[in-house]
Amino acid sequence: MSGHNKWSTIKHKKGAADAKRGKIFTRILKEMTVAARLGGGDVNGNPRLRAAVAEAKANNMPKDNIERAIKRGTGELEGATYEEVTYEGYGPGGVALIVEAMTDNGNRTTPEIRHIFEKNGGNLGTPGSVRFQFERKGVFVVEKSTVSEDKLMEIALEAGADDLQTDDPETFEVYTSPENFENVRQALEKNNIATVEAKLGQIPSNYVKLDESKSKAMMRLMEMLDDHDDVQNVWSNFDVPEELM
Repeated sequence: MSGHNKWSTIKHKKGAADAKRGKIFTRILKEMTVAARLGGGDVNGNPRLRAAVAEAKANNMPKDNIERAIKRGTGELEGATYEEVTYEGYGPGGVALIVEAMTDNGNRTTPEIRHIFEKNGGNLGTPGSVRFQFERKGVFVVEKSTVSEDKLMEIALEAGADDLQTDDPETFEVYTSPENFENVRQALEKNNIATVEAKLGQIPSNYVKLDESKSKAMMRLMEMLDDHDDVQNVWSNFDVPEELM
């Protein structure tokens, strides 16, 4: 189980914003609400909701928050109705981007996202134009100071994980299929292994390197997308220079 540091690359500077628990919780709460609205509130019969609840638990979200989000989705509690929108496009230098958003007004959100792309040297593409370059995976980030590599590898493999990345000096990154996300979460919890971050994400199959000027423009584009209230996640195949991480 080896490879380069995928997660640190694709999450770019999102950690600066997502380190704020409120931002993480808002994203997951929206996901649970939409999952419950589309597939019902039974976690056992709704794989998407089950994955969202697993992510919420992995990020230490209170049980009451989880229950309220599900009830809003099923209509038992009042709340905003969100529409899922996924944007695909290109940034400076041909970097591929997937932007996942949830909005209560797509007529407002789409022009705003298009404007952010164009303002920063990118452009929106058609559906399917870049998605083939990504694979959906779950990832758990674990501090190296809390567990040995051998122990983590043994626990993760037994629970169904696909890969363990060790290149980051401070953290391990455990990768899994969406289907095994909950199994791995439970295994880590059972063994008292805390996660710095736990998330379902889009992992690129290849990476694009840019020169300094285009790298800075690409960072601006991703940060502006991250800051948009309706944006849930931003994924790219940008190989972020170490000095910009």
